Amino acid sequence: MTTVQLTLSPEVAASDARIREEVAHQLSLPLDQITSIQIRRRNIDARQRRILVNLSVEVYLSGEEPEVDTFEDLVYPDVSSAPTAVVVGAGPCGLFAALRLIELGVRPIIVERGQEVMQRRRDLAELARTGIIDPESNYSYGEGGAGAFSDGKLYTRSKKRGSVEKALRVFCRFGADPKILVDAHPHIGTDKLPVIIRRMREQILSSGGEVHFGCRMTELIREQGAVTGIVCASGETFMGPVILATGHSARDVYRYLHSAGVLLEAKSIAVGVRLEHPQALIDEIRYHSPEGRGKWLPAAEYVYKAQSGGRGVYSFCMCPGGFIVPASTAPEEMVVNGMSPANRGSRWANSGMVVELRPEDIPQADIKVEDLHSPLALMTWCEELERRSYIAAGRSLRAPAQRMTDFLKGRASGSLPSSSYTIGLTSSDLHRWMPHFVTHRLADGFRVFERTTKGFITEEAQLIAVESRTSSPVRIPRDREHYRHVLIDGLYPAGEGAGYAGGIISAAIDGENAATALATSLLHGH
Repeated sequence: MTTVQLTLSPEVAASDARIREEVAHQLSLPLDQITSIQIRRRNIDARQRRILVNLSVEVYLSGEEPEVDTFEDLVYPDVSSAPTAVVVGAGPCGLFAALRLIELGVRPIIVERGQEVMQRRRDLAELARTGIIDPESNYSYGEGGAGAFSDGKLYTRSKKRGSVEKALRVFCRFGADPKILVDAHPHIGTDKLPVIIRRMREQILSSGGEVHFGCRMTELIREQGAVTGIVCASGETFMGPVILATGHSARDVYRYLHSAGVLLEAKSIAVGVRLEHPQALIDEIRYHSPEGRGKWLPAAEYVYKAQSGGRGVYSFCMCPGGFIVPASTAPEEMVVNGMSPANRGSRWANSGMVVELRPEDIPQADIKVEDLHSPLALMTWCEELERRSYIAAGRSLRAPAQRMTDFLKGRASGSLPSSSYTIGLTSSDLHRWMPHFVTHRLADGFRVFERTTKGFITEEAQLIAVESRTSSPVRIPRDREHYRHVLIDGLYPAGEGAGYAGGIISAAIDGENAATALATSLLHGH
């Protein structure tokens, strides 16, 4: 086997036959000597006017057989009679934690406040029809967590947490396209993820684990200072050490932990809006062509970052060919998020555009918080911002919106462009109710982005509010080596809700790491 690096036009890179020809030319070999090629890495270089595709290709010659990954090494044994651990939350962190526990010989009991993923689909369709939030089954709560109905992005900036490849292979084991192992920025798509998530649950059950839906944890059971189980709202109890993987929107959990004397810390967050452009315009800008992406290129993405007043301003969770959705989890709050189907085929591109906010910024951030020293101070700040957004939306889920050009001129929009947000929009001057701390930094950031990408500022784009669930406003402190809470044995805070992850892959890896630490302690006493 020989590895070859190729730089090709998008048209050539889209054809296996033409890739083989390029390989034969580079190796100075007859075409018939190449028995097989395997693409191991693919990324698009759109920095220059001529768009290129970089490929890393494994080449197999006569007599050589390619290795095909069947994922058979990912084995989940029967743990019906094994020691038990409780996993609170069935998002990516909780699901990967449960699968890892099974690998290591521990029986997981998953407790999830929301519904199974297919029921969630029906509940979200009802939300789109009625504009009424179900506080226990929505875009944040339920099997698969907030990631189940998102773009399904499977990349992370952090390479130190654990094996990204292992996490991707687990997704493939349960039905994801193996192309995610190749693409530089892999994604699955909101239409594909639910089936994969369901198969993960079926594996957990067939291995002897338990999964309980509609079961909201209300209390930790503590004996001699250690967590030994949980109590749910129904009165049911489940015993075992606990991986707490509740996600960043379970604010009732933070309030319970704080009232129970569990040490928590406030952490920085980022808040802002969803910025929506026509996808065709983003394609033109990013691919430097009036024809846009043409026949061979995918819907274009972007990543932007700047500084304003000592705080970061940046794009977050960019969804090419996607949709904006209501991400509220309770009545009288207006929150939006973005998602994309696998084909990224809608007419719109959207991205979070957010401003960094630190706990020490609250006094200057235009929303009063009663106890500035509480670890829940930023969470309380966010709740008030979401209430303001709800009021600006006419006390509905018709999201407040403003044309990008009008936002920069400080005036309300007389009309709004068409949008992917199906519940509908309400024209609103965001400067009137969003904190100046956020709005003036967003404006600064947009002007910086326009200088590097001409055409980014346009009346065809609009800001849709409010994007406030980028990460947890609270961190649950834990021991770096053993993943346990720093003061409480038997409690393993993990994932986005604990303040240790920022996406599907980082949450999945963090869940695996917490599960490994728990299993080591439970089975070997370390």
